[in-house]
Amino acid sequence: MKVLVSGGMGFIGSHTVVELINSGHEAVIVDNLYNSFKSVLTSLKEITGKDIPFYDVDVTNEKELEEVFEKEKVDAVIHFAGYKAVGESVSKPLMYYKNNLLTTINLAELSQKYNVKHFIFSSSATVYGDQESPLKESMRLGETTNPYGETKKMSERILTDFSKVNPDFHIVLLRYFNPIGAHESGLIGEVPQGIPNNLMPYITQVASGKREKLFVFGNDYDTKDGTGVRDYIHVVDLAKGHLAALTKSKSGLSVYNLGTGEGVSVLELIETFKRVNKIDIPYEITTRRAGDVASVYADGTKALKELGFKTKLTLEDMVRDSWNFEKNLK
Repeated sequence: MKVLVSGGMGFIGSHTVVELINSGHEAVIVDNLYNSFKSVLTSLKEITGKDIPFYDVDVTNEKELEEVFEKEKVDAVIHFAGYKAVGESVSKPLMYYKNNLLTTINLAELSQKYNVKHFIFSSSATVYGDQESPLKESMRLGETTNPYGETKKMSERILTDFSKVNPDFHIVLLRYFNPIGAHESGLIGEVPQGIPNNLMPYITQVASGKREKLFVFGNDYDTKDGTGVRDYIHVVDLAKGHLAALTKSKSGLSVYNLGTGEGVSVLELIETFKRVNKIDIPYEITTRRAGDVASVYADGTKALKELGFKTKLTLEDMVRDSWNFEKNLK
């Protein structure tokens, strides 16, 4: 298949492009470089040995986006393009609603117009809200705590309604848990702009000396050691989940969790990083962050049964590859 990857220069998108090409598919990247870098294209070529078509296009610009559909004649869409910082979404809600919903609508409209029947959407476990884990796809959607999460939930609703009038389309909503790690080459990985919103890049920046210490938000949760528990999945496994969804999904709407099914606490992640990479991570316990929940991890039964998807890379792999990428950053 030829696959249009919106946001394909980003953390998850770039790894998915690699897996698509490694599996014999073609990728076409559309990305406005708002939260990514053009140098990623050079890294992708080095990893895959392929020249990958890249369009510096904002997916909210339907006219420019349609020119890509017209020229490339793609068979599928994987939609990653969206703003993703929770804190920023609270301070700039209109920006998040406008961008994240309009990108979804534009891609769905053009997929319908050009008869592109495979559509995979990058969603999030955020849509479950604060419910008891393990989280299952059959659960009702919960109350989101920020505009970012709400845009994921609303985009899911848009695509659900879209699927009802396009029953021959293969539409897949993939609910991610916590992607970390990097490609084993160390050439692509997560590069946050400014202060990292996510735990792993903050840890690697402390390890490299860019930051003095890590702040652990709360140690009084009802968890194994009092710190928050999350389901960390290697970004390469996550990328392979998209490949499984692309090739094995059925007509209509499908929803899958992509996680390991295991909860890991903040302190466990820190200690694993220290042990594997043989480097100290100074940290300070501070107060809880508003909106954080105690424990979030996936039930991966449905993805295993219907897609044959199961993660293979370990927590040790995740922390090793994250640090390897950080060390390679110029």
